[in-house]
Amino acid sequence: MTKTVLPLTIGLLAISFLRAQEISPSPSPSAIPARSVRINFVPPPLEGKICLGVYNEWGQLVRVLHQDAEFDEFTIGADALSTKWDGKDDYDYDLPAGKYSARGFLVAPMKIGAETTTTDAAAAGASSVRIKLVANPLENNERPTVDICAGFDDDDVYLQTIDGLPLVTVAKRQDAKSVSLAAGRDNKSVIVFLSNRTNVRQLEVSGITKMTAFDCGSFELK
Repeated sequence: MTKTVLPLTIGLLAISFLRAQEISPSPSPSAIPARSVRINFVPPPLEGKICLGVYNEWGQLVRVLHQDAEFDEFTIGADALSTKWDGKDDYDYDLPAGKYSARGFLVAPMKIGAETTTTDAAAAGASSVRIKLVANPLENNERPTVDICAGFDDDDVYLQTIDGLPLVTVAKRQDAKSVSLAAGRDNKSVIVFLSNRTNVRQLEVSGITKMTAFDCGSFELK
């Protein structure tokens, strides 16, 4: 099943299914560690890649579970996609028992412009930009907004939510020491700035509003 057909099929499911998901340990303890929980969800019926995070009861991101994931990276069930979480954080530490939740974004392909370089070290953007997302047809709400910022690791620079969930990789980090961004044209693009404190590389990412949020519900980690 291709990633195009799958969203069209599961998009026909009722909203109540998404709201009523019960996330429970797998029935096969020999296959999955005892603390693991299985997360079932219905992604929006659109084409794109999935970014999914696990949050604690205070809404803090504790684990980036999937980043730039294709649909076939999940277990495809009769009426939903599923994945599992081992109860650990991003540093491989066991998290305490308690209530957690999972939510994510379906990110459509974006256009990343060519880089330009300036010696104006003062060129920089803001810490975050607020954008409007595509409304999720499976949820009864208006177009939500999300605050995004730029982040980086040892290799890449990416756009992420303000709480740290990576959304899309936009460039190689190279020698960048800091990154920032600014709103682009008509608030449908963002300008990303990568500074090494001498030169500033910048590029425009278009189609930034072509994202849809989805909620996987809450669950309890034993």
